Order: sequence, then C-alpha cells, then structure tokens
Amino acid sequence: MKGSSLAGALDDRLGGAGFLKKAMRKIFPDHWTFLLGEIALYAFVVVLLTGVFLTFFFKPSMQEVIYDGSYVPLQGVAMSEAYASTLEISFEVRGGLLMRQMHHWGTLVFLAAIVAHMLRNFFTGAFRKPRDLNWLIGVALFGLVMLNGLFGYSLPDDLLSGAGLRILHGVTISVPLVGTYLAMFLFGGEFPGDDIVSRLYSIHVLLIPALLLLLIPLHAVVLTWRQTHTQFRAKGLSDRVVRGAPFFPAFLAKTTVFFLWVLAVIALLATLFQINPIWLYGPYLPSTISAGSQPDWYMGFLEGALRIMPPWEFAVFGHTVTMSVLIPALGAPGLLFTVLALYPFLERWITRDNAIHHLLDRPRDVPVRAGLGVAGIVYYGVLWLAGGNDLIASTFHISLNATTWIFRVAIIAGPVLGYVIARRIALGLLARDRHTVAHGVETGVIVRGHDGAYSEIERPVTEEEAAVLVPAALPALPPPGNDSGNGTGNGTGNGSRKGPGNGDVPPPAGRRFRDALQRSWNR
Repeated sequence: MKGSSLAGALDDRLGGAGFLKKAMRKIFPDHWTFLLGEIALYAFVVVLLTGVFLTFFFKPSMQEVIYDGSYVPLQGVAMSEAYASTLEISFEVRGGLLMRQMHHWGTLVFLAAIVAHMLRNFFTGAFRKPRDLNWLIGVALFGLVMLNGLFGYSLPDDLLSGAGLRILHGVTISVPLVGTYLAMFLFGGEFPGDDIVSRLYSIHVLLIPALLLLLIPLHAVVLTWRQTHTQFRAKGLSDRVVRGAPFFPAFLAKTTVFFLWVLAVIALLATLFQINPIWLYGPYLPSTISAGSQPDWYMGFLEGALRIMPPWEFAVFGHTVTMSVLIPALGAPGLLFTVLALYPFLERWITRDNAIHHLLDRPRDVPVRAGLGVAGIVYYGVLWLAGGNDLIASTFHISLNATTWIFRVAIIAGPVLGYVIARRIALGLLARDRHTVAHGVETGVIVRGHDGAYSEIERPVTEEEAAVLVPAALPALPPPGNDSGNGTGNGTGNGSRKGPGNGDVPPPAGRRFRDALQRSWNR
C-alpha cells in the first residue's frame, strides 16, 4: 500500500506514469539486424565501466621517473609516469590487465558495431525521413568514438602510441596559418612536449564521454521511442503497422540476455587474445621508431591515405603548404564524413521523395544506393589495406613502390568498379524477382511433355512472397512544367515559363541537372 502511495505521489509530481505505460507496450521488430545497434550500446557500457576502473590507477603525467615495478626487463629504465602507471595497472593491480584489455577490445567492438549498424541503415534506407536527424547524430557519434579511440591508445606513452602522436603532430603543424600555434597549444611546446598526455586525458575521459552520454541516449532512446521502428516489408505491414514483440516483457528479456552475451564476448576476447602489450614496445623516445607499427583498424584508412599520397607541396607568400599531409589527413576523413552526413538530403533532393518511411528497402531495391554504398566500402577498404603496404610488400616479396602505385590506382578505379558491379548485381536480382512474380517459383520438378521437351514446373508465388519481392517504386519524374517546387510534383509551380515572343523558356540549369540525376537514378 505504501509502495502504491509513493508511486502515486511521484506520478502526481513528475507525470511519468502515462509515458511509462505507453513505453511498456511499444512494439520492437524481431529482425536480427535490429540488434546491431544494441551491440554498440552495450559495448559502450562496457567501455564506460572499465574506463572508470582504469582512471583510479592511471597517472596522466609526462614527468620522468625511474621504473622499479614488478616487470623486470624494464626495471631501472627512465619513462613517463603515464607509462609507469600503465605497467602498474597491467602487472600489479588485481584485475588491471583484464580491465585494460576489456577496455581496448570493447572499443574495437563498439566501433565495429557502429560501422555495421550504419551500413545496415544505409543499404536499407533507414536514414530516410523522419530519421535523417538520427542519421546525423549517428555520423557524429562515429566520428567522436573514432577520435576518442585515437586519444585513448595514445595515453600510455609507449613507443607505438608515440608513433601515432608524431603523426598527429605532423598533421597539426601542416594546417596553414594556425598549424604551428595549434601544435604548441596541444603539445605544450616542441614535440613531444610535456602536456600532451594530460590534455588528451582530459578530452578522453571528460569532454568526449560527456558528448557521448548526451548523444547516445538521444540517438538510441529518445528519438527511437518517439518514432515508429523500421521493419522489412512483409504481408500486412505498412508505414502505419508494426509487427513484433512489446518492450515488456519480451524485448526487455531479450535485450538483457543480449547485453550479457556482449559482455561475455568482450570478456573472452580480453582473456584469450592479448592486445596492445605496451611492455613489449617500451617507453616512447623521439629518437626511436619501431618497424611495422600499425594503428587500430578504425584508423587504418588514415594511415593508408598518408602512405599513398604523392609528395605534393607548394609555397604561398613564402609559406610551404604540404598537400601530401593535408589531403590525406584532412581530405580523406573529410570526404568520408561529409558524404555520410549529406547523403540522406542528396537522395531526397534527387528522387524528390519527401514521404515518411517506416518500411525498409532491400539493398537490391535501390541499385544506385547499393552501388554507392559498395563504392564507399571499397574506398575505405583500399585505404585501410594501403596502411599496411610495407607489411604486404615484405610478406609477398614485392616492391614497396609497386604496392604504393597499386593502391594509388585502386583508390580511383576501385570505387568506380565497386559501384558498377554492385549496381549490375542489384539490377540482376531485381530482374530475377520480377521473373519470379510473373512466372512463379521454381520447384525443381522436371517433366517431359508430349513433344519430348523437358520443362520445370513452377508454382505461383504466394501473397507473403510477393509482398517481399515487389519493392515500392521510387517517385516518378514529374513532367516538365508540373513541378510545384515542394517535391511533390503535383502543383502548378513555374516549371514551364514563357517569355513575350520567345516561346518556352527552358527550366533552370539546376533543375535540368536534378532531372538528369533522377532519370539516371531510376534506371
């Protein structure tokens, strides 16, 4: 009785009972791809908890000390307090090495899940209205987590992380006009400076996590709960009808078990597979460079862009502009994130599709989008492979210059070929689906007719199969002169203009360009 009175008093003041009752009944789809975002969310929880543990023992200081800990090979070696405290966490703090490795593996799983989730949303069109804002938040989360991962594995101040910081310093000073000032501000002096670890630590554990704690609930909870969940086409489903299980108790039980699975997988990875053994690398020394250094996989594309870029530079008013650093370090990620952020709006502008979408596409349903997605994957993949061109050259006994030129050609030709091949495959699959709907499903039963010819018996498609095989058509291109200017193509507008004595005036160049893009898209 007291419990119900307390709940009633809280509801009178906070008014949460109505929302809670509605939330408990919210329907969640059952398709497995829906859980890709859940992996990212739960990996973030693991990273957050293990990170809190590590902050109790890590010392973000570059002050030099003489190591006298339990790791015998480094006893008596001068190193920073940051590196010494990381060794202490690894060898002397109970459970410290497990927490370090869970933190690192959790970050890798977190980023991998984000990438998989974004690819799922891209190829299925889940970014379309009304989820374009959520897509932008997802792109921002991807960039923030990637940046925080870079800062995180730079904190131990070992030889491997120092090589990454050297690259970061080179990129910073290459920025025209303000580069040297930014480098002095970030590093606290000439490289390697005295303050870089403490400043990265503040960003890594305070600034970016605060932004993540703000954006992740907005992305995963607030907007998701306010909107209808996406689902794949099926008989009886529409943009107004959702099929699945309620949040309580079905989805809550399933997602709780799924969290335990994610936790178990990260814990097993951290237990069985060693990662970032900083004691093998030694403390960072500016005069020492280790061979075969490789960053974590999500930063590999930046490494590859730097390696295959030609040595271009020029002088402006006596100042050298190093394009060989600016283009790969700022241009490659800038192109990736700009295209990701703008794509939903570009597709809407080209197709003139301003409708609300809750049903997902299959990748084959929109061949152009499928081709563009594969082109983006090839672009990223080529740069990622180029980041290991030295290892590829040494492993396969080929010239390093040859591998560099192969990747230079591949970064241009690869995305084009990926687009063409993926689009043709999607068109072929669509043609196959149309044939199946028109002629029936192959049964594998071969019969011989009266004329001696053999043929296969085909059964008609069911309504359930037809609902999946027949995609919703893209909006048709409106006829000239019937563009209302609001994306519907049904208004009067001014698509056809007449001048006195001049006959029809052609539409503006921008509209002609968009019409050409849409005709290409629909083909």
